[in-house]
Amino acid sequence: MKEREEIIRLWFDMWVQQKDMGIHKIFTEDVVYIESWGPKYTNCTTVKHWFQEWNARGRVLIWEIKQYFHKDNQTIAEWYFKNEMKNGSIDEFDGMSLIEWTADNKIKLLQEFGCNRNHYNPYENSAIPRFRNEKVNWF
Repeated sequence: MKEREEIIRLWFDMWVQQKDMGIHKIFTEDVVYIESWGPKYTNCTTVKHWFQEWNARGRVLIWEIKQYFHKDNQTIAEWYFKNEMKNGSIDEFDGMSLIEWTADNKIKLLQEFGCNRNHYNPYENSAIPRFRNEKVNWF
C-alpha cells in the first residue's frame, strides 16, 4: 500500500512541479486515463503529451491528498485541487481518483471524479429549493 501511495503522490507532485519525473515508469503503456470532465487518454504516450501541453497553458497550484482507500488491485485517493491558467482563470474543486494497478504496481486505469467546493443548502430559507443562478460545473 505504501508503494502505491508514493506513486500517486509522485504523479501529483509532477503536476505541481511541472516536471516529468517518470510518467513512463508509473503508467502502463496501454493505460486508460479519464479526467473528471470527460477527456480520455488511452496510452502512456498520450498522457505524457497531455501533461506537457497542459503545463504550457497553466499551472497546478495545489494538489493535496486527503486520504487513501485500498482494496485488492484498486486504490481511491481523495484530494483537493487548485490550478491557474495563463489566461488568469482559476479553478478549484474536491475530487477522487479511482486507480487500478498491475501486479508490479503500475497504473493501468485512473479515473477522476470531481465535486464543486461551493456548497450551499437550497432549502435553507424555504421548503421550495432555491438554486443559485450560476453555471453548473459537471465534473
